[in-house]
Parts: sequence; C-alpha cells; structure tokens
Amino acid sequence: MPATLHLLCAGAAQGLVKTLEPRLLAEAGAALDARFGAVGAMKEALLAGAACDLMVTTDKMVGELAQAGLLRGDTRAALGRIRTGVAVRSGASRPDVGTPEALKAVLLAADAVYFPDALRSTAGIHFAAVLRQLGIHGELEARLRTFPNGATAMRELALHGTPRSIGCTQVSEIKYTAGVELVALLPARFELATTYTAALSATAADPALAGRFIVMLTGGDTRALRAEAGFEN
Repeated sequence: MPATLHLLCAGAAQGLVKTLEPRLLAEAGAALDARFGAVGAMKEALLAGAACDLMVTTDKMVGELAQAGLLRGDTRAALGRIRTGVAVRSGASRPDVGTPEALKAVLLAADAVYFPDALRSTAGIHFAAVLRQLGIHGELEARLRTFPNGATAMRELALHGTPRSIGCTQVSEIKYTAGVELVALLPARFELATTYTAALSATAADPALAGRFIVMLTGGDTRALRAEAGFEN
C-alpha cells in the first residue's frame, strides 16, 4: 500500500495539484488525499482537527496559522500569485469588462452572476465588495449565484448558465474548468492578486514526504505548469 499524504488546499491551486498527483505517486510512491475549498473552509477544517500533512492557502493565512503553531513557518514556499478574472460559458460572446463602467454595464445586463462563497473564499469576498463599490449589489441580489468555491461556481456556470451569464473567480479556477472561458482580468481599479503558499503541518506524519510534494508544487521544474495554471511570479 502506498503512503498517503493528506492535503488541505485552496481551490485556486486545485488544478495544479491534480496535475501533479500522478507524479507524486510515480516518483514518491505516495497517494494524495486532498481536500479542496475556500480558504476559510480549509482553515476551519484544520482547526477542527482534519488530517493534514501540508496546506496550500493564501500567504497571509499561512503566516497566521504558523504564528498559531499549526503550520511550520520554516517550510513555507510560495507557488505564486493568482489574479481574479471574469468568465463566460464557452462559445458565448466576450463582453468588454476593461473599465469599472463597462464591468457594471455587463453585470447589470447578465441574467445570472456566478461566483464563490462571499464569506469564506478570497475571490468571493472580493467580488462581493466590488459589487457594492459599483453600487449594484442590491439590484443584482436575485441574480447572484454563490457556491462553496470557485471551481464549483465555474462548473455550475458551464452546466446551467446561459450566454448572458457571467462568472468571477480566481483565474486558475476558470482555466481548469471545462465549458467556461476567461474573458479578462477585473479592471485595474478592482484588481486582486493573491499569493498562495504551501507549508507543512506542525503534525505532519511524514515531514520528508510532505516536503517533497512542496518542492514539486513550488520548484523550478514545474514553473511552466504553474504559469499554465494561472500562477504568476
């Protein structure tokens, strides 16, 4: 039986982790037991005692959890930054969202707006704030479709959205979801670039194995994979 590595992971890094999972098994003889979701949900899982050998979440949260003694700050390694973008169903027209005014017009014309949890996910919290800054949160409330994480929101957009539906989440979650396409990043005024970082759990059962996977996630030989997934240096 292969060893099992337990991972709590922000949804923004799910595509990269899934891509590297076969390599972990082939090179280290280890299976991955990964749990993905909004960063807030992953923190809650860790605090509740979920099995965890390493965690991938925002750099800010890694720092907080390391200070609390739950993660090992001396092992933290950055995967890179991910920005937040606007999505449509594949084949739908790509609207102009390059300015706050253009984004506002597109959102008001949408029949549904898909995005992640506005309380526990990085992109969802930010996008809800953007809607309020644009002064349209109340007007759109009946058309807002929120889901536990960005990957689920994009999957639902692909399955149930219409050509007039809009989505917003981390670029990596858009890129790895079949049936949706990245339109553009949020306008510069509303830009969100989040750095994601990996670190060992303070209770890692096999720190060497967990550290090996961190190297796979953050090392130079997977830089191209990270770029393809939407990570920036």
